[in-house]
Amino acid sequence: MAPRDLAALAALIADETRAAFLLALLDGRARTAGELARHAGVAASTTSEHLGRLVAGGVLAEERQGRHRYVRLADPGIAHLVEDLAARAEPAAPDPPRTLRAASAGRAMARGRTCYDHLAGRLGIVVTEAMTARGLLRQDTGFALTDRGLTWFADLGIPLATTGRRPVARGCLDLTERRPHLAGLAGAALCRHALDRGWCVRIGSERAVKVTPEGEDALQQALGVSPLEIR
Repeated sequence: MAPRDLAALAALIADETRAAFLLALLDGRARTAGELARHAGVAASTTSEHLGRLVAGGVLAEERQGRHRYVRLADPGIAHLVEDLAARAEPAAPDPPRTLRAASAGRAMARGRTCYDHLAGRLGIVVTEAMTARGLLRQDTGFALTDRGLTWFADLGIPLATTGRRPVARGCLDLTERRPHLAGLAGAALCRHALDRGWCVRIGSERAVKVTPEGEDALQQALGVSPLEIR
């Protein structure tokens, strides 16, 4: 990559409105321009211009269904970049929540959420540390599943398609916990399994997820995670 290409990518992200769009898309779902405009509090014309630049720069992918235009993050690498930058940014003093609903939403996001396609927040950290303690995951030489970890996924019936360029396991610096949680193919597969099996359910319109009673039992059996750690 030439220096000007890196500078161009950084310039795409270095705009508050475009950054708001990228953070809103971290749940992995596609959204319309109108939804993103409302989220960022900007006009439709402004949104269209910003989205055009992000799509042209390869940061977002565009999908059309009839008259509707949807955008999503281009790939997991972009999601990892956005989350990592957000976690490393020096936070300004946060404004206190103005409503009880906002305060509750903030606590829910910190407790458990999705980061693109894997688990984050305290839930993601607890699961990652439990896997490490049980010898399923190594963090001392970078994130890597052990042979025991590969067997654990297979025993749970969670397939890991190891073809392609995406790593099986990688660390992703958590935005609220400031510690790495499990990402990569393994993180995505585990998150998908948790949602498909009803271990977790999405709550609200943000990325927050909540562990169900069935999920508490499953995580305790599979990883020895106490329900109190993820409530």
